[in-house]
Amino acid sequence: MRQVIRTAVLALLLGVVALVVPDSAPAPTHFTLVKIDKAEAVDVDPDVIWVLAAGSDARPREDPLRTRADALQMVGISTRTGAATAIGIPRDSWVELPGLGSNRVNAAMYFGGPQLLGKAVGNLLGVQPDYVVVATFSGLADLIRSIGGITVTNPRAFSDSSLHPKGWPAGKVKLNGMKAVEFARVRKSLPRGDFDRSANQQRVIRGIQRRVAERAAEPGFIEGGVISVMRHLHTRGVSPAELFRVAQAIAQVDPTKVTTCVLPGRGASINGASVVLPDRSVARRYGNDARKDATIKRC
Repeated sequence: MRQVIRTAVLALLLGVVALVVPDSAPAPTHFTLVKIDKAEAVDVDPDVIWVLAAGSDARPREDPLRTRADALQMVGISTRTGAATAIGIPRDSWVELPGLGSNRVNAAMYFGGPQLLGKAVGNLLGVQPDYVVVATFSGLADLIRSIGGITVTNPRAFSDSSLHPKGWPAGKVKLNGMKAVEFARVRKSLPRGDFDRSANQQRVIRGIQRRVAERAAEPGFIEGGVISVMRHLHTRGVSPAELFRVAQAIAQVDPTKVTTCVLPGRGASINGASVVLPDRSVARRYGNDARKDATIKRC
């Protein structure tokens, strides 16, 4: 009965707030959820929701939806089983941008916004996202702060002279606010660069999910979190019913059924620029594995 009441409250909150945040409203600083236009012939499973999460590299007064994407995670969630998977896409991956030729994948949002970014990543994996959610660094920091911080399992000690000179030790590490964002942004001091950074981004995602699951039973926690996020959320083409379905799917993820993989590749230089040539066969295998049940059998 308690779960039924919570679901009803969640639906009401999302419905009311979504109705007062129309698509025409100015994009806020923190989060934007965009529905992706997909061809009718695209093979999709109705029980799996695909959301491409992108961290915007926007500076103050820049449009977060038309800047380069600093972090890219393709997240699939099964509404049937509670399983979820995250596929990390290194931001320098050299891919085809529909209609524009080849470029780094993180340039897609700069040239064509979330729609082009979604299509570029979807074409690489063979699975098209239903939505793209764009988050700013400050928005992610505020989200993590609002849930009381997270804990991640760090496989190696590392630091960054600019972001965090003292660094992070190996083992269990507690992160909060902007320090959690910085943990997910460091690249140059990691042995595998962009690949290790993408894996750290997934550790932060797992940490957020675990923390929410730990506190979900606290009276008012889920409802308060929804209100907090919605205050800073702008939607494009997303109905209140769709918004509820996405929120409910996220809330029902089973932490024991979460898989994460980072798309492998090799470094190269194209026109004098350092890029990553993604392993396209592995990309398609990940997409095919997770298409029906949001689970990847092996990385």
